[in-house]
Amino acid sequence: MVNENVILQVLVEQKEEVRSYNTQKWVTRKEESLFEFDSKLAQVVIGVRRSGKSVLCHKVLRERDVRYAYVNFDDDRLASLQTEDLNTVLSCVYQLYGTDISYLFLDEIQNVDGWYMFVNRLLRTELHVFVTGSNAKLLSGELATHLTGRYNEIRLFPFSFAEYCSFHKVDVEGVTTKAEAERKKAFMDYINDGGFPEMQNLRNKRGYVESLLEAILSKDIQKRFKIRNVEALRKIAHHLISNPCQEVNYDELTKVFNMTDKTIQKYVSFLQQAFLIQMLTKHSYKSMERIRGTKAYLVDPGLQNNRENALTTENIGWRLENVVFIELLRRCSNDFMDVYYHKPTNKDKEVDFVVCDKGTTRELIQVAYDIDAPKTFKRETSALVAASEMLRCDNLLLIAFAETRDVEVNGKVIHIKSALEWLLA
Repeated sequence: MVNENVILQVLVEQKEEVRSYNTQKWVTRKEESLFEFDSKLAQVVIGVRRSGKSVLCHKVLRERDVRYAYVNFDDDRLASLQTEDLNTVLSCVYQLYGTDISYLFLDEIQNVDGWYMFVNRLLRTELHVFVTGSNAKLLSGELATHLTGRYNEIRLFPFSFAEYCSFHKVDVEGVTTKAEAERKKAFMDYINDGGFPEMQNLRNKRGYVESLLEAILSKDIQKRFKIRNVEALRKIAHHLISNPCQEVNYDELTKVFNMTDKTIQKYVSFLQQAFLIQMLTKHSYKSMERIRGTKAYLVDPGLQNNRENALTTENIGWRLENVVFIELLRRCSNDFMDVYYHKPTNKDKEVDFVVCDKGTTRELIQVAYDIDAPKTFKRETSALVAASEMLRCDNLLLIAFAETRDVEVNGKVIHIKSALEWLLA
């Protein structure tokens, strides 16, 4: 049990902190339009730690000009809160904000076991509840089970390239040589240092990333899933971070870490549930084929370089592919579409991304940093043409670094777009 006076003191300090926020300086995020203010559903924002979930909620609530109460459960003084303490928290909220408050923002509430029952009770009293969390299974799984659809889920990633440019005041519309050069430099900085909001103006990016990774591994995974072999989890995490855009070879990992296949799969799943990695499955109408050959991508490119002993290859093509995939997740989740990759057999040429709307293929996307070499151009375009015929989709896109044009290959029109143009669209 946590003393009521302690809870009240924490809430008072948090209220004072929120009062000092200047939302006009904050970057506008696409996800702001996804909130349903007048809905009876809980507004649930989930995503990796430090992606800006709290800022997003504060921003939309302040700009909507509604009175709201705020409780941040990611506070060491509230670490021992139990389910029975949540009613005391609510009492303190009413004492501090008044009993007529109609909006309540609960930040990182998954730290308290049984939190979903509390939220369910609040919804029955017709409170408008905003919730954030950093663990997909704890939120999505428990919400689906206990709130039975009474929630609006909003997924948030670190800054997109467009938001990165907005933060750094990069001219995204200028047509001068200087403006174009500035955008290209910003892009190279972005695929190296990433889009975590708090990291943007830090000189010691390595220290920030290492502390962030440790918080994800220890708080979001080890503590939640009672993992004993933390060092193995840490090594698997760094292995996947160092090798993005690749199929996860469970047989190889089993041999390297001397662990069972089941344990390795479980650890990889935990990393996914904490949003550290995002998984991409193969496009197939057979469920077993979708399970095999899953690829792992990083939630943000800044995780790759800014670590101790980060001996990674300077493969800009993979970095670009990773950025494109995360951007696709941003766009497709808003439109309730799914993303896969296409490689029916080992003999077939691979297409990086297949965008589907319920079972219908809407777009085929290939990513290649440099297509100047005839061999590279032929490989990438022929893969698109072959997949187009197999999946009956003529909406073909090839994302390259610095050129935009249309080409016709074997009777199929392929739209080539520069990465900057596509990312800023």
